[in-house]
Amino acid sequence: MLEKIIATVGNFLWDSPLVFAILLTGFYYTVENGLFQFRYTIHIFRQLLHSITYSKTFQHCKGMLPSFEAAAITIGSTVGIGSIGGVATAIAIGGPGAIFWMWVAAFVGMMVKMAEVTLAVHYRTEDEEGNVYGSPILYIEKGIGTEMNFKKWRVPAALFGIGIISTVFISIQNYVASHAISSTFEQNIFVVSFLYASSVFLVIRRGLGYLGKVSKFIVPVMSLSYITLVLMIIVTHVDMILPAIELIIEDAFFGTAAIGGFAGATVFQAITMGVTQAVSSGEFGWGTSPIIHSTAKVDHPVKQGLWGCFEVFFTTIILCTLTAIVIIVSGEWVSGGSGIELALHSFESILGMPGRYMVTILLFFFAFTTSVGYYFYSEVIVGHLLRKTPSLKSILLKYLKFFYAFPEFVFVAYVTAFRFPDKYIWLMSNITTAIPTIINIFVLLVLSHQFKKLLLDYKARYMKAEEVDEEIPLFHDH
Repeated sequence: MLEKIIATVGNFLWDSPLVFAILLTGFYYTVENGLFQFRYTIHIFRQLLHSITYSKTFQHCKGMLPSFEAAAITIGSTVGIGSIGGVATAIAIGGPGAIFWMWVAAFVGMMVKMAEVTLAVHYRTEDEEGNVYGSPILYIEKGIGTEMNFKKWRVPAALFGIGIISTVFISIQNYVASHAISSTFEQNIFVVSFLYASSVFLVIRRGLGYLGKVSKFIVPVMSLSYITLVLMIIVTHVDMILPAIELIIEDAFFGTAAIGGFAGATVFQAITMGVTQAVSSGEFGWGTSPIIHSTAKVDHPVKQGLWGCFEVFFTTIILCTLTAIVIIVSGEWVSGGSGIELALHSFESILGMPGRYMVTILLFFFAFTTSVGYYFYSEVIVGHLLRKTPSLKSILLKYLKFFYAFPEFVFVAYVTAFRFPDKYIWLMSNITTAIPTIINIFVLLVLSHQFKKLLLDYKARYMKAEEVDEEIPLFHDH
């Protein structure tokens, strides 16, 4: 009964209206801003390299973290198990064609992510302790509530906050990491899950600054390790790469027939799963990553927005595509498997158990950085919602930090004890992303004029596109 409810709610929330709303928002932002992510690719990469190399030049700027450290945390949060297990689920339900629609959604989603990060930095604020932070709640409050005089801004802000905080209770990071480690190394999943939760607890106690320093080291290492592993497979199976890509494109427009244990998929299923996977792995439109990005020390909001644009490209276009190629080349996608087990079996079938071991270890770090990053999303949301009651805020944040990591352990124990199929566990995760995404996508459309104004100012200042208008405020509160 519960499984039917989960499937019904998940399918309803991620049905055609939301899927096409995300695509249309992405296309609108892309066209409205002159195909920026395609026309200025070289400039984007050059600016990101500059923010890493010359990070000390921005020390005078308001913020809590250097630009790259903020980006490293958010990339660590997005380069999660969705880049592996999520891709496997998308193919298992939507067929190889889902990957094509994932590409489409990601390319236009790059502008959506850039916009929400830029707006979060522009509308950020400072708390009583001097900490700088922002989130979609703040650009709802200031951009729609204050600037547009919309009195009921608290309704969408509250719905967004509830959707984000729900990830404290329903999240699949612990489950996927624990399931992978327990099945690969033959350990008790309950023990592994508890140790995972305890590790998350120990890290979040150290604070955001510590996480930034850890992330800027561990995220590049684990990402490059995974890319190297997949490239080894591609090089040794180079003759199968072109047929795999042809299969992806063909199935995107004609659907996938039933074969082996694969039940078949329609074009609509391919579109739905592809867009859902793109949103999940790239976290564009969801409104989570901008929370960390808003703490960055930058002198222009768009500079941090460029990192958001890059994140979608890196996590979805690169990492998810590499995973998809391995799953299709291995032939395991027709086995009827799903989720993380399908991904692990795909690597194992090509590289043997050593391949499974390596991916399992990387999965642990992918999931771990995501779980830790999600904590800080919740901390900012709770802190802002309770900013007018400092004593209550202090108490709740203290308990949030202490208990945050352990509801995931309870969730793992529950779905394991009742033998929930992976498909429904992923659907539960999709439900928690749908609500804040619905709110955030609508707000981004309403505030598209503000992003365009900031982008035009950025192009005038740093790309010599036109004369700089010094009257334009780069930060709402400055």
